[in-house]
Amino acid sequence: MATDPVSRRSSRRQGSTPVYALYGEDGRSQALDGLHLESIADRSRLHNWEIQPHRHGALVQLLLIERGRVTVRMDDEERVLRAPALVWVPALAVHGFRFAPETEGLVVTLDQGRLRDLLDHLPELLESLSEPRLVALDRGATVTRALFAVGHGLREDYAGAGAWRAPALDHAVALLATQAARFGAPDGASQGNAHAPGDGRALQHLTRYREQVERHFRRQPAVAALAEPLGITPTQLNRLCRRHLQCSALAVLHQRVLLEAKRELGYTNLMVRQIADGLGFADPAYFTRFFLRHTGKSPSAWREARPGY
Repeated sequence: MATDPVSRRSSRRQGSTPVYALYGEDGRSQALDGLHLESIADRSRLHNWEIQPHRHGALVQLLLIERGRVTVRMDDEERVLRAPALVWVPALAVHGFRFAPETEGLVVTLDQGRLRDLLDHLPELLESLSEPRLVALDRGATVTRALFAVGHGLREDYAGAGAWRAPALDHAVALLATQAARFGAPDGASQGNAHAPGDGRALQHLTRYREQVERHFRRQPAVAALAEPLGITPTQLNRLCRRHLQCSALAVLHQRVLLEAKRELGYTNLMVRQIADGLGFADPAYFTRFFLRHTGKSPSAWREARPGY
C-alpha cells in the first residue's frame, strides 16, 4: 500500500528534522486554536535561549524582535539580526534561533488554514507569504513603530475578553502578515495596477498549484496529475508558471524536491539513499545526478561543505 505523502512527511523518522506544533510539543497544542501568541522569552528561556532547527507542518510564524539580537537559521541561510527586526517563517521551512539572553519580542503562530481564510481574496499576497522574510527594521521608521503597536494591541486582545475580540484578532493578524509580505516584494506589488486584468485568477491557480506540489512532491507526479484538480491543462499551467514564476511547472516541482533534499541533507543524519527513496527516486544514482545538475555538487559533497549551526 502506498504511504500517504502528507502522513510520511509529518512522521518522525529516526534522524529526521522534528516537526512540531509549538517548539518542543508533538501534536497539536491545546492552547493553539488557529492562533497562539507568546513572548520570545516564554519558550526560549526554557531552552537556554536556543531553539534548535525544526519545522511546523501546517503553521506559519511571525517574530517581532524589539530588543536584543538573534541568529536565525532559515533553510540554507544564516543571518544575525539586531532589534528591531522581523522574521516570517512559512510552513515547513526549517528554522532555528539563537537569541541573546533577555531578548524581547513577540512570536505569533498561525494555522496556515486560518491565514488562507483571511487572505484568500488576495492571492498575490498569499503567494508572497510562501517565502521566508528576515528583515532588519529601521527603529525610527513609521512602519516599525506601527508594526510593534499592532503587535502590542494583538497581545492585549489575545489575553483579554473584550467585545469583538475575534474580528480584532483577525484584523491585527492580517495587518501584520500584509506588512511582512511587503518586505522584499517588488516595487508596485502592493498596488492594485501591478498586474494586468485577469491575473488574480492566474495567481489563484498558481497558489493552488503550489499547494498541490506541497502535498504530493515526494511522489513526483506528472504535471498533468497536478494540473487536473485546478481545472486547467498542463499547457495552461506551464504558460502561467512561465509568465509569473519565470520557470516551467515541472521546474516548480523540482525546486520543491531540491529544497527538501537540502533540508534533509543539512538537518538530518539520514543516508543519501534514504533521502532519495523518501523523495520518490527509484535509484539513488538518479537522485545524485538530479542534485548535481541543480547545485553543482553531489549530495555528499554538499552535506560536507555545509557549516554546522
